[in-house]
Amino acid sequence: MQFDCSGVPGYRSVRTRTVFCALLSGVALASVLCFAAVELGFSTTVTPGLIANLINRFGNSAKHRVGAWTDFVQKQRGTKAQRPLPGSESAPLTSVNAFVNAVPFFEDQQHWGQLDYWATPAETYGSHGGDCEDFAIAKYFLLKELGVPVERLRITYVRAIKLNQPHMVLAYYASPGSEPLILDNLEGGIRPASARTDLVPVFSFNDEDVVIIQGNRKGSSSQIRAWQGLIDRLERESTL
Repeated sequence: MQFDCSGVPGYRSVRTRTVFCALLSGVALASVLCFAAVELGFSTTVTPGLIANLINRFGNSAKHRVGAWTDFVQKQRGTKAQRPLPGSESAPLTSVNAFVNAVPFFEDQQHWGQLDYWATPAETYGSHGGDCEDFAIAKYFLLKELGVPVERLRITYVRAIKLNQPHMVLAYYASPGSEPLILDNLEGGIRPASARTDLVPVFSFNDEDVVIIQGNRKGSSSQIRAWQGLIDRLERESTL
């Protein structure tokens, strides 16, 4: 299996947030990426207003759960300087994967009352639940906040063969064109893509571009609308 995400250039900015203005069909994907100079989805955007909003939606315990998220980020920042190899990212990959995977799994219909809902990290931790998309999104934003370059991270939509259903993971590329490591809620460990023969990649994206994996023609515009909805809610959270 090959997670080939190297064919579509994207626009870049120093600090970005992505708005996908695109339609995904079963044949092709056209994408336009629009940026603004703000980082959304980080623990640093948690404000008293956002905490009050989460408590109103999910109960008083939401404050403690979101606090655990912000504490985790601070601890990871503190240990970053202690890593033996400058620039080594193995420690944050492992710890972030384990931290997010500890959130209880719920299908969207059960948890959100919707067939497909992509939660912000604050919603995932505040509600204490999520599904594969929410886990991949939370890992993506956590690793970005901890300093992992965005070009090394790709949220990847796959087909889980054993489950016979769509699934989402986070792929980490140590260098351009390298074999990615897969961060997945289905497995506790992080393994290279070649070891995940149970996953068939369909498309992947990050803040910079969207790429259709050659040979796979499945997908729906609902994924792009879901990402756009996520960004809209991240923007609203930043104003609370």
